Amino acid sequence: MSIQKPQRRERRRPDRLSRDTVFSILSNQRRRHVLRYLDRNRGSASLRDLAERIAAWENDVPVSEVDYKQRKRVYTSLHQTHLPKLDEAGIVEYDRNRGTITLADRAADLEPYLATPDERDVPWWACYLGLSALAACLVAAAWLGVVSGLTAAGLIVALFAVVAGANAYLARRDRIDGDAVADAD
Repeated sequence: MSIQKPQRRERRRPDRLSRDTVFSILSNQRRRHVLRYLDRNRGSASLRDLAERIAAWENDVPVSEVDYKQRKRVYTSLHQTHLPKLDEAGIVEYDRNRGTITLADRAADLEPYLATPDERDVPWWACYLGLSALAACLVAAAWLGVVSGLTAAGLIVALFAVVAGANAYLARRDRIDGDAVADAD
């Protein structure tokens, strides 16, 4: 007679998270802290380290000053509530037996909502300012006869088109809408 492990029931998940699910997940600061820590920690962590770091953030103290009660309070809520919810949504893989947490593929659906502007934004003003300076140099070169006026104009238009195209592409890619998350019906 052999003892068989109960097989983990496969959960069917839609391809994308609904907006309601995204906002429900991100409505809790501890879950946002989990995602932030995992992102900074190459996508994985132990429950103990995660609880300790989040307790430090919540109490505004260094990790070395987190006491047992602070760590235990966070550990318990992560273990019982937050990590199972993130695991159920397919955002993390939570191994309760080992106490390990790993980012799952669906975590990428939340990136547009979590990235701070300075992490995501290209300083387009600097691109366009530099491009304008380059255009002024091309106009001066055309005026001095170094290049033809038509060549200078063509280069200026082409350069602005490339930068504007890159700007439009990145703006569309980073847009927070149905492309990143499924609409809730």
